[in-house]
Amino acid sequence: MAMTALSYSQVRGANDRIRLGVVGAGDRGRHVMGLFQKVPQVEVAAVCDIYANNIDLAKQKAPAAQGFSDHRKLLEMRNLDAVLIATPDHWHSRITIDALNAGKDVYVEKPLTLTIEEGPEIVKAARVNNRICQVGMQQRSGAHYILARDQYIRRLGHVTLARTWWHGNSYHLRRAPASLQTRPSNLDWARFLGPLKWRDYDPQQYFNWRAYLDFGGGQVTDLFTHWIDVVHMFLGHDIPTSAVAAGGVYYYKDGRTAPDTINVLLEYGDHYTATFEATLAPGIRGAAVEICGTEGRLWIDRSKMEFYTAERGAKPEVVQGPDYDFTLDHVKNFLDCCRSRKLPNGDVLIGHRSAQASHLGNIAYLQKRRLKFDPEREEILPL
Repeated sequence: MAMTALSYSQVRGANDRIRLGVVGAGDRGRHVMGLFQKVPQVEVAAVCDIYANNIDLAKQKAPAAQGFSDHRKLLEMRNLDAVLIATPDHWHSRITIDALNAGKDVYVEKPLTLTIEEGPEIVKAARVNNRICQVGMQQRSGAHYILARDQYIRRLGHVTLARTWWHGNSYHLRRAPASLQTRPSNLDWARFLGPLKWRDYDPQQYFNWRAYLDFGGGQVTDLFTHWIDVVHMFLGHDIPTSAVAAGGVYYYKDGRTAPDTINVLLEYGDHYTATFEATLAPGIRGAAVEICGTEGRLWIDRSKMEFYTAERGAKPEVVQGPDYDFTLDHVKNFLDCCRSRKLPNGDVLIGHRSAQASHLGNIAYLQKRRLKFDPEREEILPL
């Protein structure tokens, strides 16, 4: 049953403990769980995963946590305040909605959704239940990103182009270890598949699920979602009006269904275009965002920001980013909002819009056509 604001324990004090449940205790889930644990008021009370080895690894960091293989059992814990969701993408929508309906505040890894249709239902669940829902787009809480938004974007003049790229992301090329070549007896493959159609156990689809479009959106939703969210954060327009894309599996023919190379072009009305260029081939340009305006250019990645005026040969103004994983700042923002009930930096609607933009790129790629998108109804227009 949906909870209301009056059924919640009002506004929490700064010293009140927050009991956290973790759903999805793989590499990323355990890492972000560890960041939560850097805040003294957080107690990890429960951990859920379909692979018991991951639960055991998480419990090394949180020995008192209860272990679960089904997220619904974890959500039955009445004294659980918040849930961290770090499962593969195809489970994000179901678990997030279940957690919100159970009255829990939610921190969910990006992308918020597997499909473009799922976003509005998650936003509705957060609003109806009056829950805090933070999506893990940590740039929203990064100090140098906030500085760029507040002090540098206005110096660019009229922005006409946002360029983004991500080259050589080796995580999308991971190979399943020998220990997973035969399904471990304590790995629930059927539960891992969840809403997807049945297929026999495949160690690659389990271990490197980002390479398969059944489980996620490849580099576009995994990587572009971060960068297009930065563009939205800086420029204020968050709904594209058209999308086109091209790419394919050009080299890494290992059974993947997500392209190893892709280019996406989004149009934001009569304001600007935004592009994404990605290849799994090792690139010399790394990963970054570049905003181009009539009076200057801003280049930014997770380590620093560079601002150039439009003058030929202008020297950049350089601002260094934090020397630590500023996902911690995003976690702290979420926890602060659990107490204050203010909307977090990466609110669920923001997460929906950035995932939506990425999905439009993937849909254009799969349908091999230019999409037109209605920004009012948030619907793809018919041909």
